[in-house]
Amino acid sequence: MLFASILPDLLGSSDVVKILIPIFLAILFLQSGLDKVIDWKGNLGWLKGHFAQSPLKNIVPIMLGTITVFEIVAGLLSAVGAVNILLGNSTELALYGAELSALSIIMLFFGQRIAKDYAGAATLVGYFIVCILGILILA
Repeated sequence: MLFASILPDLLGSSDVVKILIPIFLAILFLQSGLDKVIDWKGNLGWLKGHFAQSPLKNIVPIMLGTITVFEIVAGLLSAVGAVNILLGNSTELALYGAELSALSIIMLFFGQRIAKDYAGAATLVGYFIVCILGILILA
């Protein structure tokens, strides 16, 4: 309750969502991207098995590197964008973060569908909705 009562006073009630979405995306993508960097071998091994029966099996390291970069950049843009909004500056960086976040989710969704992991793909839908709402609100 404290958080809900303080932020509207600081930002104005319509701006609360403008800061919560990039904070959410920053946490989501920085954690995910940094996990891939810290445990590269573990992630690569799991993904090679995940895509073993798919047409993407030979490009798993390239896919992992690409999604890692996208996630870290999306998380950083979202984090810096949230700070900018908190300081009363533009929503531009947060918007870029939300857009890169949505693109990252689409890449992950594509991979899950190709790997025929339909349950895994379905879990991404909620994150994608948050990204799209963020784009609409921050634009």
